Amino acid sequence: MKLRRLGRTGLKVSNLCLGTMTFGNEQWGCDEPTSARIVARFLDAGGNFIDTADVYSNGVSEEITGRAIRSRRQQTVLATKVAGPMGAGPNDLGVSRKHILDAVDASLRRLGTDYIDLYQVHAYDPTTPLDETLRALDACVRAGKVRYLGCSNYSAWQLMKATALARELGTARFDCLQPQYSLVCRTIEREHIPLCLEEGIGVIPWSPLGGGLLTGKFKKGAAAPTGARGAVDPTMRERFVADRNLAIAETVASVATTLGKTASQVALAWAASQPGVTSPIFGARTLEQLEDNLGAADLVVPEEARKRLDEASALELVYPYDFHARVRGMMAALQLG
Repeated sequence: MKLRRLGRTGLKVSNLCLGTMTFGNEQWGCDEPTSARIVARFLDAGGNFIDTADVYSNGVSEEITGRAIRSRRQQTVLATKVAGPMGAGPNDLGVSRKHILDAVDASLRRLGTDYIDLYQVHAYDPTTPLDETLRALDACVRAGKVRYLGCSNYSAWQLMKATALARELGTARFDCLQPQYSLVCRTIEREHIPLCLEEGIGVIPWSPLGGGLLTGKFKKGAAAPTGARGAVDPTMRERFVADRNLAIAETVASVATTLGKTASQVALAWAASQPGVTSPIFGARTLEQLEDNLGAADLVVPEEARKRLDEASALELVYPYDFHARVRGMMAALQLG
């Protein structure tokens, strides 16, 4: 496992991050003994970065994760999130000062720790002033409950607004973005990735295997296997029937065969090596899945194979990005002249 800096910070994290959304999930997750074995094997393999959230299994994932890392807490960079509903009350969700301060203490109790390495806003809250959110998060940092801040599922303008406002207010800022990103979902390359590279913000993508579509187990015209996320998640189900995405999955499987690797390893290694990406977040329901994914940690996809993957999954060059490309071409030609 390689180590990378998280954005511009001095924090070192493994180039793969273990996601724990499956922990304690009755529908398509794994039980606590299996979860504990997965965590132990990940840490033994050199991983140190683990991501959870308060809403995963309504807090159960945090509890299982906390118990699993208790004896190895100092070895672990622990990330969790806030914003999702944790009760029926009007202040049991979002990122108001009240909910953040309540939620961080609740997460600390469930995790059985006195600090969170990376505390992330799970979603943008349009009902709360951004300065209120940033000041509340900064209070968590100043109190020693949180060490770094991040956000997830923000649009690029929301992230840039938060970055500029934190600079203006003198508060702790978001040093990490957790977006959806994979060979079947590359839209963050248009705005988010350039922004993160410019501002020194780390990127830890979720769903780098496309919800399971890129694991090599799915065929055109066939239903998603029982228990797969694509079989139970409506959003993922739509992805599984898109011809373009199925064609990308076939290309990944073909490249994997050529390299003597698995499709999951190729898809994860591609994501991990993309510009701006620190650590893709992968989940596992079994030790076998974990071992497969760990095989991506040191995999370097050859240039010819990478070109096949890039071409199969390329984004449509729409305005203003087509215009930007023409300008870059003109500038390059001028410099060469």
